[in-house]
Amino acid sequence: MIRVDNTPRDYAWGSLTDIAKLRGVEPTGKPEAELWLGTHPGSPTQILDVAQADGAGTIADFLTQRGDAPLPYLLKILAAAHPLSIQAHPSPEQARKGYDRENAAGVALDSPVRNYKDDSHKPELIYALSESFEALCGFRTVQETIAELERLAAANAQACSPTSALTEFSQQLLNRGADALSWAVEWALSEDNARALVAEISTAGALIKDELLMELARDYPGDPGVVVALLLNRVTLRRGQALYLPAGNMHAYIRGLGIEIMAASDNVLRGGLTSKHVDVPELLDVVKTDVLPVPILEPVQVCPGVEIFEPDVPDFSLAHVHLEDHITQTDAIVLRRHAIVTCTSGKLFITGHESKIELSQGQHAFISADEQTITVRGTGELFIAL
Repeated sequence: MIRVDNTPRDYAWGSLTDIAKLRGVEPTGKPEAELWLGTHPGSPTQILDVAQADGAGTIADFLTQRGDAPLPYLLKILAAAHPLSIQAHPSPEQARKGYDRENAAGVALDSPVRNYKDDSHKPELIYALSESFEALCGFRTVQETIAELERLAAANAQACSPTSALTEFSQQLLNRGADALSWAVEWALSEDNARALVAEISTAGALIKDELLMELARDYPGDPGVVVALLLNRVTLRRGQALYLPAGNMHAYIRGLGIEIMAASDNVLRGGLTSKHVDVPELLDVVKTDVLPVPILEPVQVCPGVEIFEPDVPDFSLAHVHLEDHITQTDAIVLRRHAIVTCTSGKLFITGHESKIELSQGQHAFISADEQTITVRGTGELFIAL
């Protein structure tokens, strides 16, 4: 077992305080959006005592020295103070085909118009650490969207502001039938079709004091993703709930602190609320416009104090361990591969077949699969990427 850590990434949408508070350090005064724990080259996780890892400075280097493959997952602490871009991720087959196609076309891996940086899918799971975690996730019914458009139009009409774009868009959705949602995404993101509609939505959002619409107007003025956001479900996770986002699910995180785990891929198709490249045809090939229930993933209780979130992909699962005074120790947790642990409260002691480690709030560890199983005792909370 090896202690590890990393430097939070300072994306503009990050919180000024949440990650620092979790780590038990003073805020830097800059946004801190994500802290990465894994082998992804974008932000390699550092080994704190290289003597523990035969001189290797990162988890990636340590695994390479062992002759092991990189970790198939990436564990993150994520703190959103502002909305992220709307996005969807490809299936494994779509990722392989897209990656090969862009390679054959000579599109550089670092090109701003590159869609596929690798040949892997990127399913994601987010667990709410804050008391609430807000997101947009999946398409709601056309009827729900039309009702919202009518509410916005009524607010504008009462204030003698324009309503023609809202009315026309509502009518188009009503008349398009089964392909209404795919039509709406393509129309909104193509050329300047949505300029007038975004302006009317933003005006109405301010009139009715809709917090999300006002925030989108402030952070992404004139962005056609404001229209796409109206097509999606608004979701508020309570602390302890998890949202699983498989291939094709259109989504955006809005606000909150969470533990995120995903396949270690960079493949993102954006659908607005961004200054980055939006490839509308490719997005429409990837995104699923079916109206489905919000994909809350329920955990499996494996023993007192331990629950595991098991999505339908082989790349990862997430164990949540919460021990209180009346629970002295977990049953053995089986390691199916190398694991990473992050402690979010208290002090906990982890024991494997070959070694043991003590973790307090804000500390992290790499645990080799050689440990086979681990048990946890103490009082506190931690998460294990498996």
